Amino acid sequence: MKEKWQIWKEKADSLLSYITHKKTVKGARITYQVFWNLFLLLLTVVVLGGAFATGVGAGYFASLVKDEPVRSYESMKKDIYNYTDTSDLYFADNVYLGTLRSDLVRDEVKLEQVSDYVINAVIATEDEYFYKHNGVVPKAVFRALFQEVTNSPIQSGGSTLTQQLIKNQILTNEVSFQRKANEILLALRLEKFFNKKEILEAYLNMATLGRNSSGQNIAGVQAAAKGIFGKNASELTLPEAAFIAGLPQSPFGYTPFTREGTVKNNLEPGITRMKTVLKRMYDGGYINEKQYAEASAYDITKDFTPPVPNPLDNYPWLTFEIEKRAIDVLTTVLAKKDGHTEKDLKQDENLYYKYKTMASHDLRQDGYQIHTTINKDIYDAMQVVKDNYKYYGPDKPEEKEDPETGEKKTVMEPVEVGAELIENSTGKIISFVGGRDYNKQQLNHATSAVRQNGSTMKPLLVYGPAIELGKAAPGTPLPDVELRLDKSKSTPWPHNYDKRYSGLVSARYALAKSYNVPAVKLYSEIVDQRPAQYLEKMGFTSLTKGDYTNLATSIGSMDNGVTVEENTNAFSTFANGGKFIDAYLIDKIVDKNGKIIYQHEVKPVDVFKPQTAYLTLDMMRDVINSGTAAGVKSKLNFSSDWAGKTGTGNNYFDSWFVAFNPNVTLGIWTGYDTQKSLKTSGMSYSQRTNNLWAELMNAAYKIKPDLVAPKESFQMPEGIVKKSYCAVSGLLPSAACSKAGLVESDYFNAKDAPTKVDDSLIEGNYVTIGDKKYLALDSTPKEFTQYGTILNPDFITRMVGNDFKNISQLIPNRGRWDNVLVSSAKMADNGKKPDSVNLTASGNTLTWSAPADNDIVGYRVYQGGFFGAKIASINSGSSLSYNVGSGSFYVTAVDIAGNESAPSNVVEVGVLTQQ
Repeated sequence: MKEKWQIWKEKADSLLSYITHKKTVKGARITYQVFWNLFLLLLTVVVLGGAFATGVGAGYFASLVKDEPVRSYESMKKDIYNYTDTSDLYFADNVYLGTLRSDLVRDEVKLEQVSDYVINAVIATEDEYFYKHNGVVPKAVFRALFQEVTNSPIQSGGSTLTQQLIKNQILTNEVSFQRKANEILLALRLEKFFNKKEILEAYLNMATLGRNSSGQNIAGVQAAAKGIFGKNASELTLPEAAFIAGLPQSPFGYTPFTREGTVKNNLEPGITRMKTVLKRMYDGGYINEKQYAEASAYDITKDFTPPVPNPLDNYPWLTFEIEKRAIDVLTTVLAKKDGHTEKDLKQDENLYYKYKTMASHDLRQDGYQIHTTINKDIYDAMQVVKDNYKYYGPDKPEEKEDPETGEKKTVMEPVEVGAELIENSTGKIISFVGGRDYNKQQLNHATSAVRQNGSTMKPLLVYGPAIELGKAAPGTPLPDVELRLDKSKSTPWPHNYDKRYSGLVSARYALAKSYNVPAVKLYSEIVDQRPAQYLEKMGFTSLTKGDYTNLATSIGSMDNGVTVEENTNAFSTFANGGKFIDAYLIDKIVDKNGKIIYQHEVKPVDVFKPQTAYLTLDMMRDVINSGTAAGVKSKLNFSSDWAGKTGTGNNYFDSWFVAFNPNVTLGIWTGYDTQKSLKTSGMSYSQRTNNLWAELMNAAYKIKPDLVAPKESFQMPEGIVKKSYCAVSGLLPSAACSKAGLVESDYFNAKDAPTKVDDSLIEGNYVTIGDKKYLALDSTPKEFTQYGTILNPDFITRMVGNDFKNISQLIPNRGRWDNVLVSSAKMADNGKKPDSVNLTASGNTLTWSAPADNDIVGYRVYQGGFFGAKIASINSGSSLSYNVGSGSFYVTAVDIAGNESAPSNVVEVGVLTQQ
C-alpha cells in the first residue's frame, strides 16, 4: 500500500516540475494565443456570414413580395370578412328562389356565440401561441422552410391562424416561396389592423370543416355544429367541440359523412383526431384530467344528426343551371373589364380558365343577385305534369358497373324527358323540364343532353334552306320512291319509317307525313352549298365536319347531336320571321351595391328571308293540321296558330316534337339515356311524346294564357304569291296537266315562282302489254290503243335519273292520278310477225293462248273461215277469251308494230254435224 502511494507521489512531482518549467510555460502561452486568434477569426466569419445571409434573405424576401400591393385596412377587412356574401337567385319578376346552391354551406356566427370549448380546442390544436405572436411564429416558419429545403417529412405546420386566414381569404393554396412570403407579410399587417378576437372570429367562420349530414360541404363552426350535431356552436359539448376542431387538418378525411349524406363505414380517423385534440387541450391546461378521460371515452357517433333537406332541393336542375350560366356570363364580364374580348377567351384556353376561375370565386364571394327568366309558377306546374304523367313507356333493363365495387349489375332504366319553353321575340327561357328524377339522374336533358334530332331536322336543314336557295317551294314535287342515294350501301337508301313509298309528292305533303326519301333527295341537290351553315347561325354547337356533307344529317343522323334547347331555339327562328334570337336564362346580375353589372341584350341574327320563314312555317302547319302531329290539337285546352315538326331518331332511340305559335316555342324529347328502342305495344312512342307536350303546354296556358295563347296568327310578309302549278312538275299548268286534273295551287316566294310551262306530261295513245303501258308507235293499230296522259320519259330522267328502274312507283296510289300513265321509252318492233295462237271453244266461249312474243298488243277475232270478217279486237291486257254465236271462227295476234300473225286453227261453234 505504501509502495503504491509512493509511486503516485513521484509521478505527480514529475508532472508539476514539467508544467512549471520555463519552456513549458512559454509553449502554453503561444498555443493559447493561436487558439484565441482562431476563435476571433471564426467569430468574425460567423457574424459577417450571418449578416450577409440575413441581407441576402431580406433581399430575397423583398423580391418575393415586391408585387404585393400595400393593402389598406378597408381592403383587408373586405377580404377577410367576405365569406358570407353568397349570391341570391331569383325567378323572373323578382321572385326569390334562394341562395346559390353551392358545395359549401356557411353560417356566420359571432365569437360570443361560440362555445369556449371550441375556441380553446382550435387554439390548442392549430395555434398554441396565438395570443403571443404577431401573426407569425419564426421558429415554426424556419422549421417548415428547413423541411421544404431538405425535402424531409413534414412534422408540423408553419402557419398560424392568422396565416391560414390570409391564405384562404386573400391568397391561394399555391405552393411557392412567393405565396408564403406574401402570406407572412400580410399576416404581420393583419395583426396590426385587427385584434385577436376579430382574427379568431374570422377564422372560425372561414375554416373548411368537411361535410354535413346531407352531404354538403361546410365551412365555419356554426355550419359544422348544425350540420354534424344539429345544434348551435354555443351549445357544443367538449367532445363535440374537439371533434370539430380536429377537422381542419383533413376536412374530408375526418368528416363523418359521405357525399351522399350517409355515415361513413370507417369513423376511426375522425375519432382518433378528436382524441388528439383533447390531449392537446389537456397538455395546454384547458381541461383537467377528469374532463380529458370522460371526453376521450365518449361515443361521439350517437350525437351525429340525421340529414336535413335543403330548401333548394326542390329546384336542383334549375339551381345548377343558373350557377353554370352565371359563371359563363361573369367570365365574359370580368374579361371585358380587363380589356379582353369573347374571341380572346375562345382562342386562349388559359385566359378563359383564369377568368372562369375568378367568376366562380366571385359568384360565391361577392353577394350578387342573379335574376333569371324562369317563370316560377309555370316551372312548378310543368314539374307536376312531368311527375304525374303515366305514359312514358316501360322501364328497360341495363347492365351497369358499380363505381365502388366494379361489379356489373342490372338496373331498370326509365324513359327520360327533356323539354323547354322559349319566348320567341326575346329568347327568354320561360321554363324547362330537366328529367324524371334528379336523385337518379343528374343530367339536364333540356340543356345538356346531346341526341339525334330525327325528322325535326328537316325544316331546319332541308326545306328551309332549299326554299331560301330558290331550289324548292311548298308545292315542289319530290319523288318518294325506292332510291339508292348512298352508293356505299348495297340496299336502297333512304327509306321511310313505314318502309312504304307514295310516289310523286309535294314538299308540303312530304314534310307533313315526315317522308325521308323526298327530304334526302332534295338535300342531295343542295348539299354542295353547305346548308349546315344555317344550323350554325341557329345556335347548333356540336356540328362536325361530317355533318356538312353526310346526306343522313338531313334526317337528323348527326355525328354528335343537339340539345333540346338548341333544337327548340332553332325552330323559333321561323316564328321570328327568319331571325334567330339566342335563348337565355340569366336576365341580369346585380352587385351588392345595387349596380347592374350585366343585363342581357337581344341580338337577332339574320338566317332566312321573311318569305322563307313564312313558307316553311306554313308547311309545318300541316304537320299539326293533318300530318304526324294531327292528334295534338284535340289535346290542347286552347286554340292557337301552331306550326311544328315531329321527329324520330335512328332505330327509334329518340322521340321529338317541337311546335311554335307567334309567342312561344315548346320542344320536347323522350328516350332512354342508354339508347334503346321506344317502340312498345299499345300507345305509340310518338303519341306518348306528343300527349306529354300537350299536357305541358296546357299547364303553362293555365298559368299565363296571354303568353301561351296569343289571339293573333302569323302574318304573311310581302313578296309571297299564290299560284297554280302542275302537281307533277311544279311548273305552270299545261293543257295536259289540266285535262288530267293535276293542277294545284300553293304559295311561292314571288321571285322564285314558276315561269315555265309544264313539260312532264304527254298526251297521246298508249297500249297495254301485260300489266304495263307503253307509248303506241305510229304503226300501232288504233283499235288496240287508248288515249291518255303519260309521264314524259325526259321528265322521269330529270326526277329520278337513268338508273331508276321501277318507274311505276312514281304514280301515287291516289284517285286523281289514275289517268296518268308511266312510260319509259317506246317499245321497239322485234322485226317479225307474231306466232299464231291455239284456239279452243267451250260452249259459246272462244279461248286462246298467248304467243311467246313480248310485244303483242291485241288479238283479232274472225268469223267465216280463213277469209272471214273481223268481229272483235281484244286488248292484250284483257282476258284471252270471247263469247260468240254459231259459226266458224279463228283468232290472230297483233304486235305493237301492227304485224298480224297467221290465223289460228278454225273452230266451229253451234253448228250441227251430219249423221
